[in-house]
Amino acid sequence: MKKIIILQGGKSEEREISLITGREIEKELISIGFSVIVFNGLHGAEGEDGRIQALLSLNNIAYTGSDYRASAIAMDKVISSILAASAGVPIPKQYIINNEADHPEKITSQLDFPFVVKPSDSGSSFGISVVRNEEEINSSILEAFKFSNKVICEQFIPGRELTVTILGHQILPVVEIKPKNGWYDFKNKYTSGNTVYEVPAKLSDEENEIIKNYAVKVFARFGCQVYGRVDFRYDGERFYFLEVNTLPGMTSLSLTPMAAKEAGYSFGELLKEIIKLSIKT
Repeated sequence: MKKIIILQGGKSEEREISLITGREIEKELISIGFSVIVFNGLHGAEGEDGRIQALLSLNNIAYTGSDYRASAIAMDKVISSILAASAGVPIPKQYIINNEADHPEKITSQLDFPFVVKPSDSGSSFGISVVRNEEEINSSILEAFKFSNKVICEQFIPGRELTVTILGHQILPVVEIKPKNGWYDFKNKYTSGNTVYEVPAKLSDEENEIIKNYAVKVFARFGCQVYGRVDFRYDGERFYFLEVNTLPGMTSLSLTPMAAKEAGYSFGELLKEIIKLSIKT
């Protein structure tokens, strides 16, 4: 049997999630024979920001997912928001903080409460806060700076949270994320029973067409390849781009496997398709 190398773990704050992803992938790939390829199960930091991808490319080693350019773009939420907007996709109003000493008055002069404070280049909701009053601003900014040297303050969009997975040339069914309490933070993402997932999301034909078209536009503008997940908020009138995940989670609670299952893929078939697409790319 030819070998498939799984990258997992890493040094980022998403290490534990990556280890779970790696174990789930390994279970399914044990009996699959392919050419030597690296299945990238890393999340966050050096695993998802283009550095590993560049290293593998330089050594002519095939790997799953997008190349280093698209990975770097998607990981930087400031750059990715600018590119999404340039593609005609709505984004929430933002204020960028490059220095912890920025005065809160600058933020509140630009954004209304509530707004979201988040690191520019982290994942799994680490360092993210929903700020509802002035007293919460400073602590939220300091928390976000633990995970990045650049922080985004972003207008909170009330309404629905939706995500679209793209697999090759396929657009998989839209998933709606409904936390039972609060918002889709780390606890609600990775604790079974805390969140309800609706697949496919209850959207009209027109709404489905709009959100999927936005996802494809963003995916193409970033230069993403093989597979990825594009996240949105929907206030009932407009879909707002949040981010692209170039290495979506592959745990039992992950959104991409849910969408794939609705489209008729078992978890093993999804992994096979990702590998086949990666070898062709």
